[in-house]
Amino acid sequence: MTITTVEDNRIPLRARFTTWWVIFRIAMEERFVYRGDFALGTLMRFLPIITQIFLWTAIFQASPESKIAGYTRNTVIAYYMLTMISRAFSSMPGLCGGIALQVRNGEIKKFLIQPVDMLGFMLLGRVAHKAAYYTIAVVPFAFVFFLCRDFFDGWPDAEVLIAFCLSLFMGFLLGFFIEASLGLVAFWFLEVSSLVFIYNLLSFFLSGHMFPLNLLPGWAYEIVKVLPFQYLAYMPAAIFLDKIPRSELWTSLANEACWLLVFVVLARIMFQRGIQRYSGFGG
Repeated sequence: MTITTVEDNRIPLRARFTTWWVIFRIAMEERFVYRGDFALGTLMRFLPIITQIFLWTAIFQASPESKIAGYTRNTVIAYYMLTMISRAFSSMPGLCGGIALQVRNGEIKKFLIQPVDMLGFMLLGRVAHKAAYYTIAVVPFAFVFFLCRDFFDGWPDAEVLIAFCLSLFMGFLLGFFIEASLGLVAFWFLEVSSLVFIYNLLSFFLSGHMFPLNLLPGWAYEIVKVLPFQYLAYMPAAIFLDKIPRSELWTSLANEACWLLVFVVLARIMFQRGIQRYSGFGG
């Protein structure tokens, strides 16, 4: 059986915007249904900062050098705090597994019989999730950064701030489309949990969330630099801390944009190819 999506290019542009706004508003309301649980989970994510401060303080106290690969104790802690922001943008908890589950149990049919783009619908849901997260987390973030302001050397200039914001924005989209592509593998292999585990493992180490990537040996760092993982955590933090040479700043952002384009196209192709072989059982 061949299943095709419902598309209606005659829908007025204003009606489309209204549809997407309704979807976004409903997704926001869903996030705030369990406000207490959501707020508690958000606040608990700040506890690792204390661990990192103690960890890196101990490392630098045990080291005869005041700097490690150009990082002082304060800079490393500032880096870790910035990667928390990066990962808050680029992480997509449950997205990959959620897509695979909908393919497996047949729920994905609702996107094939209605004039709603599945990837666009899910992207709006993630935008709503991030908006809800930062609505709750903005005060704790501001409080923590105020208490830890001495770890920073000050605000970067306007060019670096613009590059930092662009990197965060593209990191969000890149994280979404990477995980969406992994979830769409379920059209061919219904169970993708092992693939998700491998991706999460690689992402944790190679994104720079655990430590600055330029602490790696030179040959390893050169390999990691050509992979897309660094844009999920390392790149925004390194840009803010002025660890990316100005001559390479916009080239790095252009490379990130290229990776983003690759995964946008890949996700679209996988979705179109996947629905052509989808059988539509269950749901």
